[in-house]
Amino acid sequence: MRWSVLDSPVGELSLAVDDDGLCRLRFGAIDLGPDRARDELLTAAEEQLKAYFAGELTQFDLPLSVRSGSQFERAVWERLKQIPYGEMQTYGDVAKALGDPGAARAVGVACNRNPIAVVVPCHRVVGAGGKMVGFGGGIPTKRFLLELEARITLETAWL
Repeated sequence: MRWSVLDSPVGELSLAVDDDGLCRLRFGAIDLGPDRARDELLTAAEEQLKAYFAGELTQFDLPLSVRSGSQFERAVWERLKQIPYGEMQTYGDVAKALGDPGAARAVGVACNRNPIAVVVPCHRVVGAGGKMVGFGGGIPTKRFLLELEARITLETAWL
């Protein structure tokens, strides 16, 4: 894997790519050591994330490389990519969409294990009644991402 660290409005983000695509996005910086690899895929991921945070990008167009996770976790991660920008669904909604209405907690665990946060938008999943619960980047980061998307959605609706 090749890594880079990107400064963002929610703090430093560590990005990793392999030969097939973006495979990790973690909150916080990792130690890159003296060798900072430059790579077309890393550059594309950084540019798209910068555009997302600037409100200029509402859908990522990056090849993803996910090689971990159970079959259920992978199904959850695929479902998360279908939640539209600026919208939220509950853990129960995602469980129902996957055909297992009783699996809301398991959806929460899968969201927590999402290896490509933000790009695979687990921040768009909230607790019952819209409660802000659980997020690997912390609740303030989740709130920031949801507010960013809501603001951009409203601004573009008025154009």
